[in-house]
Amino acid sequence: MLRFLALLVLSTLTIRSVFSLEDDPKALETRKTPTSKSLAESDTVEPSGKIAVDLDKDDADDPMRRMQRIATEDQMASWGHWGHRPNKYMTWDQHSNRLIPVYTFGIMLDELRAEGSAYADPERLKKIYGKVPKGTLNPSALYFDQTDIYRLQRAAIDAGYTNIILMVFDGMDWQTTRATSLYKQNRYKNGRGTGLSFLDDRRVETDYGLICTSPKSDILKFDTNAQTVLDWAGEPTGGYDANRGGEAPWLEQSKRNYLLGEDREQPHTVTDSAASATSMMSGYKTYNAAINVLVDGSQVVPLGRSLQAEDGFKVGVVTSVPVTHATPACAYANNVTRKDYQDIGRDLIGLPSAAHRNTPLQGVDVLLGGGWGEKKEADTAQGDNFVPGNPYLHEEDIRRVNIKNGGKYIVAQRTPGKAGKPLLMASAMKAIDEDQRLLGFFGTKGGHLPFQTADGKYNPTIDNKEAKEEYTPADITENPTLAEMTRAALLVLEQAVDGFWLLVEAGDVDWANHANNADNAIGSVLSGDEAFRVVMGWVDENDAWPYTAVIVTADHGHYLVIDDADRFVEAGKQVETGQKQENPVSDTSVP
Repeated sequence: MLRFLALLVLSTLTIRSVFSLEDDPKALETRKTPTSKSLAESDTVEPSGKIAVDLDKDDADDPMRRMQRIATEDQMASWGHWGHRPNKYMTWDQHSNRLIPVYTFGIMLDELRAEGSAYADPERLKKIYGKVPKGTLNPSALYFDQTDIYRLQRAAIDAGYTNIILMVFDGMDWQTTRATSLYKQNRYKNGRGTGLSFLDDRRVETDYGLICTSPKSDILKFDTNAQTVLDWAGEPTGGYDANRGGEAPWLEQSKRNYLLGEDREQPHTVTDSAASATSMMSGYKTYNAAINVLVDGSQVVPLGRSLQAEDGFKVGVVTSVPVTHATPACAYANNVTRKDYQDIGRDLIGLPSAAHRNTPLQGVDVLLGGGWGEKKEADTAQGDNFVPGNPYLHEEDIRRVNIKNGGKYIVAQRTPGKAGKPLLMASAMKAIDEDQRLLGFFGTKGGHLPFQTADGKYNPTIDNKEAKEEYTPADITENPTLAEMTRAALLVLEQAVDGFWLLVEAGDVDWANHANNADNAIGSVLSGDEAFRVVMGWVDENDAWPYTAVIVTADHGHYLVIDDADRFVEAGKQVETGQKQENPVSDTSVP
């Protein structure tokens, strides 16, 4: 009876409402399961003795920062923890197999819902995974598969939509979303939730569902130079057991280790961002680390690139992390490994690469994101053709595609002494005026945009890293925000005659969750929510809803467990009250 009631609630909540690190900087993002053959072990969370000390303890007016700082120092927190062990604050810094949310605007999930879940159909499971994974067949399943995100986009194109906007909040599971909503003083315990723009917006028909993210296989052996996969044995390791993982995120058993891929009886592989993005953008499950390459080594074409080649669409990629990390890479490139950043970059900007030596890809029309200022002298993971210099997008490659040197891109890079937003917008206007492409390369130390914290500032406190993030005033002013980059991309892409496909990635959500930093996680979701508002405003401004589909989702989960929701609510309320006192609204009413 309890199971029936839970399913009834889930079914009701998933019915549509009409008007209603990338990479872990330290690891490969996915922890090795008992049956996997990973090439590299993931780093474990550092013992608290190695965690940096935050000397800035004047945070009484920023309770979320204070909560994060004290929890990290004490390795205990009554309000929450990371991992399946509630007696310690940090025990898990990798991904999970949690079901993740998807929100749609201007397009519905009706056809997918009427078709039924692939997890209730053994033949469809065989098609997706290559077999019916143990424990995965679930006749009562209401959740979708991640490949359905691709199918939804393809259905939109077939229905005549000419603008497809996919927003990926990397690593944003239902629990991270709820934590952010609680901070904005909106309480809920199940379902879509309220309190954020992508939760509340009803200007157009909107829908909501849940997604399973497990890949086909853990990481395989490959040859980066030859671009070949070496050891696929034909045995998939992915799957999802709802009895262990839950029929919905709010029904999970948080003290079990199944969702972490560490249940020895049912060790279903946890996805990384490359396998998950390949699922969403090309429609195939594959192995962890693959950029649009299948387990047999064959390349597949992502949707944006297909639309560009066959239908004349423009393609845009925007991210808050390095432009060649896994999610933006899967929007366009092919590679046997996500770590071959420079070659991925060459695919993105239309230069010969290890995967496309003789016939380079066309390149995307807009590429905006991070990676600027990074240097590396050697990197064996990138193969023999690695060039010392910027490991993400090499300086010489940028020079070659710059319009000043006969290339196709107006290039905007972070420039000392120049504000990032006007620099980028001027370049976007020039690209529009001259009918050229746009390349924007920004970032701070680590290759990402500055991390926004929950209160809207940029002052992260300590987490599981050896040193906390600290920014100079120049780091803030010389970089545009994700929302500003999104606006610039849309201005260029709206010039397209036949339509466009755009990826916007809030990649810093993933980095915050890897770092076990709740303050940064909330701030990054709010930063992505601002970019969402830009997208929705653009569609309104252009009266484009009849032919625009906006899809908001994540690529995988992490493992924040909320133990005391009131603490998040109180923290947000205190900050909001303080901000109102600092910036009182004048009384302009007429007597």
